[in-house]
Amino acid sequence: MALGGNPIFNGKSFRGATQAPPVPQAAYGQAPYGQQGWSNTQTQGLSNDQLQQMYNQPAAGPADTGRMTFDDVIIKTALCLGTVVVGAAISLTVSLGLASMLMIVGALGGFALAMVNTFKKQPSPALILAYAGLEGLFLGGLTRILDTQYPGVGLQAVVGTLSVFAVTLLLFKSGKVRASPKAMRFFMIAMCGYALFSIVNLVMMMTGLSQGMFGMRSGVIGVVIGLLAIGLAAFSLVMDFTSIEAGVRSGAPQRFSWTAAFGLTVTLVWLYVEIIRLLAILRGDD
Repeated sequence: MALGGNPIFNGKSFRGATQAPPVPQAAYGQAPYGQQGWSNTQTQGLSNDQLQQMYNQPAAGPADTGRMTFDDVIIKTALCLGTVVVGAAISLTVSLGLASMLMIVGALGGFALAMVNTFKKQPSPALILAYAGLEGLFLGGLTRILDTQYPGVGLQAVVGTLSVFAVTLLLFKSGKVRASPKAMRFFMIAMCGYALFSIVNLVMMMTGLSQGMFGMRSGVIGVVIGLLAIGLAAFSLVMDFTSIEAGVRSGAPQRFSWTAAFGLTVTLVWLYVEIIRLLAILRGDD
């Protein structure tokens, strides 16, 4: 699948993305290795020293030609995660009742903006950061509620999320994990099954057919489903990395680094939620 198969990236498919403007060609052919070319009209009247200085200029890099780079993605992802932390800090410092309200607002608003950002043709930094802030409110409220019942579970979830992210990144960098077509097919089947189970579980909780904080996600079943969900989120990170790598290699415009940052933020939020829920289930069974 194009660009690694991540639904967020494929929802855009870098639509509207074009290669950065081609490097000008010299009058006598293509300038060497991406170095800017100069026509005869541009070089007329220049001294030999000036011509030599122009020739010795370093080749234009991706940032100079307006293309996406890994540094762009890192910076914008840091901005998104920083916004998530700010939103979470707000929910964590208010009363428990208000934190619960902020959690609901963040969950609904974050979902709405996630849909908008996923299907929007061009990335909008303002909407992406707004999504991150709302998700921060949601995560902060969720952490506040669960940490009240199971002290320390929030910090454990943060450590667990960072650990999974680091291990996944190292495995991807080493080439041991890749989003192959076979793995993608398995991922889509597992995701469909997980989504169906989540919908049924939600309906049963809302109708009172299933009791408990997490409905059917309790006991052994809850642990198994939680481990499966964490595995799916980890593989989604692999797809994120694959999509980012493909975008940089294909010379996607710099603005699409926001798309990459958005995709990573969505996956990390999902991963954190699954880990803290699994920890709460395990603590509740003690």
